[in-house]
Amino acid sequence: MWGKMGTARHDREMAINAKKSLPTITNPLEKLRLHCLARGSAGIKGLGRAFRIIDHNNSRTLDFNEFLRGLHNYAVMINKEEAQELFRIFDKDDSGTIDFDEFLATLRPPMSNARKEIVMQAFQKLDKTGDGVITVEDLRGMYNAKYHPKYQNGDWTEDQVFRAFLDSFDSPYDKDGKVTKEEFMNYYAGVSASIDTDVYFIVMMKNAWKL
Repeated sequence: MWGKMGTARHDREMAINAKKSLPTITNPLEKLRLHCLARGSAGIKGLGRAFRIIDHNNSRTLDFNEFLRGLHNYAVMINKEEAQELFRIFDKDDSGTIDFDEFLATLRPPMSNARKEIVMQAFQKLDKTGDGVITVEDLRGMYNAKYHPKYQNGDWTEDQVFRAFLDSFDSPYDKDGKVTKEEFMNYYAGVSASIDTDVYFIVMMKNAWKL
């Protein structure tokens, strides 16, 4: 939901800027980050889902072929040499595999500590059971849809806002109704990239989650 947010305008501006910057960037990490952001604030989370689908044995690690397949499945235009260079950056111990949680954390646009803290506050408030996972049920009584621009202009009902919000966390392949800390942070890292000031980001989070 706040992924469709920044009012959708921030999201569009960010995607346009990312696309514009792409041809000038040579750093493969920065390039991949821009490829994801060009898809809007949920782009990095989407890549994470693509990797998760390929990781059949739930090892949460990828070898180079899986890594390349994930990038291609997500339609990231990157050649094999660039992919190898990226893989080497992440395979710090030369084991031939990379940890994809670590990979996504590095790929996320840098967030200030103030932003990370408010995102964690929201997560902890929602995670009523304290088990590190938010369920749909956890969210139901907590999430305030009234600040969403589409609710404010009458396009969507509260239920539609809520549905869009949950869909933005849940992948079409893996609708498990559970949101991990990492998914929550990935989601808001994308939103954060489209918001210039910490103050605005924090106000938005406080309003949305009644913090």
